[in-house]
Amino acid sequence: MRIETERVIITEFDLTMAESVHRNSLDEDTRQFVPDEVFETIEDAKETIEFLMSMYESAEGPFVYPVLLKNGTNVGYVQLVSLAEGFEVGYHIGKEYTKNGYATEALTAFLNEIMPQKNLNQVYGICVSENIASKKVLEKCGFEKEYEGIGEYQGESRQIAKYVLKKGL
Repeated sequence: MRIETERVIITEFDLTMAESVHRNSLDEDTRQFVPDEVFETIEDAKETIEFLMSMYESAEGPFVYPVLLKNGTNVGYVQLVSLAEGFEVGYHIGKEYTKNGYATEALTAFLNEIMPQKNLNQVYGICVSENIASKKVLEKCGFEKEYEGIGEYQGESRQIAKYVLKKGL
């Protein structure tokens, strides 16, 4: 996969990205909202990248792609993962690159490509309710809130917001 927008490139992982994936995962937002995506060492990041690369040809994923600036700087990722009731998108932009609209730009471009590719007419976006930035990204990308309340999130019962995006194919 390769998607280019005005400011970002969404592509496939390679092992040279392990250091930037490690570094981008260490901020306090990642620790608070998606602790299973914190890579304490470069080796941890490399092992995960190897797994994610092996999933590109699978039918059920997860499908995770790095988001790069046009100069090649790895600033985060977008993803599509399987749920019991369909698919969910995810995204993360490293703290030093937030508040620039990269998540919205990357997620919009990713959805426009991945939904028809996977023959999907809807996807979910789920986040912890207190993750205001994530909720704003979903809303800017056209998602509508379906539910807010207690729900399962990364194996724990937490206050979540569940959004859905529906598109005709």
